[in-house]
Amino acid sequence: MIKLTDKNSDSVIIVIHEIYGINQHMKNFCESLSEQNFDVFCPDLYESHTPFEYHQEKVAYHHFMENVGFDKALHKIKDILSDIKNQYKRIFIVGFSVGATIAWLCSEDESVDGIVGYYGSRIRNYVGILPKSPVMLFFSTEEKSCNVDELISTLDKKNSKLYKFSGQHGFSDAYSSKYNEESAQKAYTQMMNFFQKLR
Repeated sequence: MIKLTDKNSDSVIIVIHEIYGINQHMKNFCESLSEQNFDVFCPDLYESHTPFEYHQEKVAYHHFMENVGFDKALHKIKDILSDIKNQYKRIFIVGFSVGATIAWLCSEDESVDGIVGYYGSRIRNYVGILPKSPVMLFFSTEEKSCNVDELISTLDKKNSKLYKFSGQHGFSDAYSSKYNEESAQKAYTQMMNFFQKLR
């Protein structure tokens, strides 16, 4: 698990990685959050497995589903929440892809103060969740695995802010061929404004 601490902040962000593991994109993203005076945790759901390359997308997905899965990952994050809930005034979660779905599942936990999910298309399997904390979800206009507009209309809930950005699943990852700089910057700004207001 990566832990970055800046000035012993009273606010922490747990970053949940996507199927590739803790790669350079995740490391850079965590560093940028740390520079905004948050403590940052990035649990390794693969327990030190070398990150997958982007061309190994199918292999990485099967590895996640067969060796981790949503239930095991959720329990891991909830254990961390239980360990740190008395150490921080505010606890936030950011997840990417499968990590966004795990973050969404954590929205029922009362110790969480806010959640952001990037392109969590598998949230479509958990639309019955009623978030107890404010949630902001970012979806891409080009999503192979689901109809984004239908998912957004299904998730139109009181505690959720839903946004659609130009690009493909993975638009915020500068190391990916799917990177969309404009959408990535807009989403990041939305996320930081969201967290600063909740602080």
